[in-house]
Amino acid sequence: MSAHCQLTGRQPGFGNSVSHSHRRTSRRFDPNIQRKRYWLASEGRHVRLTLSAKGIRTVDRIGIEAAVARIRAQGGNV
Repeated sequence: MSAHCQLTGRQPGFGNSVSHSHRRTSRRFDPNIQRKRYWLASEGRHVRLTLSAKGIRTVDRIGIEAAVARIRAQGGNV
């Protein structure tokens, strides 16, 4: 599972871990990615989406039909 949200487009951020002695090493800030299954009534089937926590809240707010339409408008496969 790649760390990429299909709805919001969130991806890992990169930065540095800074130790007590202030030495810097590279690190990665991964988004909270989850695989979630929704019932898509218009097509009579389930769809499985890879979403961040913010993406899940967005689906709850706008509805699955609008979210799938938004993903398809961005060129994503559902």
